Amino acid sequence: MLNWHIEALALELKYTWKISRNASAGKINLFVRVTDGQHTGIGEAAPNIRYNEIPQNLILQFGKLVAAGLNNVQTLEELFYLLESHKPANALRFAVESAYVHFICQRGNLTVPEFLGVPQPQPMATTYSVPIMEPGNVAEFIQENELSRFQALKVKVDQETCLELVQEVSRNFSGPLLIDANEAWTDPETLLNFFENLKPYNILFIEQPMPATETEGYVYLKKKSPYDIYADESVLDDPDWDALQQQFHGVNMKLMKAGGYLRGKFILEEARRRGMKTMIGCMIETSLGIWSAMQLSGLAQTADLDGFLIIREDPFKIVREENGVLHVG
Repeated sequence: MLNWHIEALALELKYTWKISRNASAGKINLFVRVTDGQHTGIGEAAPNIRYNEIPQNLILQFGKLVAAGLNNVQTLEELFYLLESHKPANALRFAVESAYVHFICQRGNLTVPEFLGVPQPQPMATTYSVPIMEPGNVAEFIQENELSRFQALKVKVDQETCLELVQEVSRNFSGPLLIDANEAWTDPETLLNFFENLKPYNILFIEQPMPATETEGYVYLKKKSPYDIYADESVLDDPDWDALQQQFHGVNMKLMKAGGYLRGKFILEEARRRGMKTMIGCMIETSLGIWSAMQLSGLAQTADLDGFLIIREDPFKIVREENGVLHVG
């Protein structure tokens, strides 16, 4: 019989993390551990309030999984059946599935990519996100955090200060920018006006500027936009691929939204099969979550895996960043 355990850990951030819908100076993530007394696997859950994921609720959901027989699971198929029957939040589902996959790999002396049938992770450049702040604070933020070492920056924006933030980042950083609005707009025409004002700047693409519910707006925006539009909040565990392809040029797959390695792998592979561009992203996670994402990085063209870099004290230290490039041991 296996022994499963969940633990909550408060993570202090280096600075206030602000995006268009919320701000935070800290995060509570959950860590699921499974062991047979000889081999151990650990998985991370980074709850996201956007999907009504609250740490206390995920802990209750985990208790229900244990009560339903989690300790008696003997195969991945049995685990999938249990998860499908009880449907925990995607972040918790990922923590449970990844803990079990890590356990199986340790027991079988396999790497995670060998188990999943994907390429081994290679050193990969990551973007770094500049949170929403007063435009006058941007220069100091870039200097204090030594962001010139990154090849590209992601700029978090809202409607109020979007252009000023992009201008200030461009003045203080010579590389290209990704623009991430986290669903801040609702009107495609207003967005297109914003895009016109971005033309003097080196913009790679735009990420999820409108709510996921604005499907018709995205179809229109994709046809008119001078920039590629990437889906983030629109990509969960089981996307409507025909609809996604009509709305977006690319997808940002996050394991915490996909709900597991296998679902995450499928999302990246299906996007590639359909000719869409692929990006692998993260929430605010420790290096355990980032290490997990790196196991699928061979399927992605772009990595946005900076979530562990804004945590004041990373408890795992199993991914290192050098000059904007991520390395796994």
